[in-house]
Amino acid sequence: MRRTLLSLVAAIFTAGSGSADPSGVSQPIIIKFSHVAAPQAHKSKGAERFKALAETYTGGRVRIELYPNSQLYKDKEELEALQLGAVEMLAPSLSKFGPLGLKAFEVFDIPYLFRDTSDLARITDGPIGREILQQLEPKGIVGLGYWNNGFKILSANTPLIKPDDLLGLKVRIQSSRVIEEQMTALGALPQVLAFSEAYQALSSGVVDGTENPPANFYNQKMFEVQQHATVTNHGFLGYAVIVNRDFWKALPADIRDGLERAVHDATPFANAEAAKENEDAMTAMRETGKTAFHVPTAQEREAWEAALKPVRARMADRVGPDLLRRIEAEIEGARP
Repeated sequence: MRRTLLSLVAAIFTAGSGSADPSGVSQPIIIKFSHVAAPQAHKSKGAERFKALAETYTGGRVRIELYPNSQLYKDKEELEALQLGAVEMLAPSLSKFGPLGLKAFEVFDIPYLFRDTSDLARITDGPIGREILQQLEPKGIVGLGYWNNGFKILSANTPLIKPDDLLGLKVRIQSSRVIEEQMTALGALPQVLAFSEAYQALSSGVVDGTENPPANFYNQKMFEVQQHATVTNHGFLGYAVIVNRDFWKALPADIRDGLERAVHDATPFANAEAAKENEDAMTAMRETGKTAFHVPTAQEREAWEAALKPVRARMADRVGPDLLRRIEAEIEGARP
């Protein structure tokens, strides 16, 4: 039923976008860019920067319509809507592609694979990152780039000083086999829930804790219902800026060039906004005093890394052992 409804919506949207009017005056090509982030979030700011650049670089021949905060589609609907052509662009989290059978994207979920955003950029800005994006095309999707959302903290209503403190806790995660394995390795009980449902689940006790970058934790007000959080920085959360393949291929070449340039030029801004937003979120949450934040000592961090190290070996076959080895070699080769 839902797929039928989405198909109908897609047909309506397709019929009404980017055509010439009866007067013969060419109308701008409409690109609907939908995402689940709040209007004040860095993803929204990145999308706004992309919109301004795209409309400039295409000489006004394209108009970008932005739909933040799940106005059009929720977490579980947006990828299907894109594939059906009901919306042209999205920026979903990388973990969303695992359920489509694109397991290589889950390599970004492996704990402690990336030390910092410099490690990450060596992959996302290079040939390995482009090769991973190319895997989207058989699914009717074209990947245009990666945007960051920083590294994740763990939260609960009890202190999380050592890995065993998660034993038996129900922890909300997004859909990712690697993240499930991560939580299992820590003795937690992973609970897959949509991002929009996380606050209510934490507030009502349906789940005990969660993992998120500070900005997400703050923007969704999770800090109001979580008494403790630990700055483990154990995993990365990022997004892929994507477009419907058939729509993309039907665009004139110069329009595609302008849009690709706009994504490329908006990316440093979006990533800088993410870093600033995470820093500001930590400051704001500490000032409220509602959540006690713990920064692990060097010894405590070693314990977290040791507890999660087996996940990399167990998930190598899932994400691709050759891909994992190439990423490890690329990162290690750049370290002093």
